Amino acid sequence: MTAETQLPQATGSCCSPSGSCHDGASADAKQGGVTTVYQVTGMTCGHCEGAVSSEISEIEGVTSVKAVSSTGQVTVTSQAPLDEEAVRAAVDEAGYELAGQA
Repeated sequence: MTAETQLPQATGSCCSPSGSCHDGASADAKQGGVTTVYQVTGMTCGHCEGAVSSEISEIEGVTSVKAVSSTGQVTVTSQAPLDEEAVRAAVDEAGYELAGQA
């Protein structure tokens, strides 16, 4: 006789059932300037959102970043318009693909 162990089903998130592992504090950062929404492919959870946000936040002039894995949209506020290639490089560094502006 063998015992079977039921494992919980994967939720598609490495973080929590809600798909979030951060508190969204970056969205509360200093606002102002130019807001641009980008479409990023490959994000599936809060960890993904954090990785993309972290890399984009390092671009000079960026004041806030909010990534939403469920829509693939990343809203970036910066002091001036950003070079899309700089955003593409940051998203690539995080391990995802920039599809362009949403």
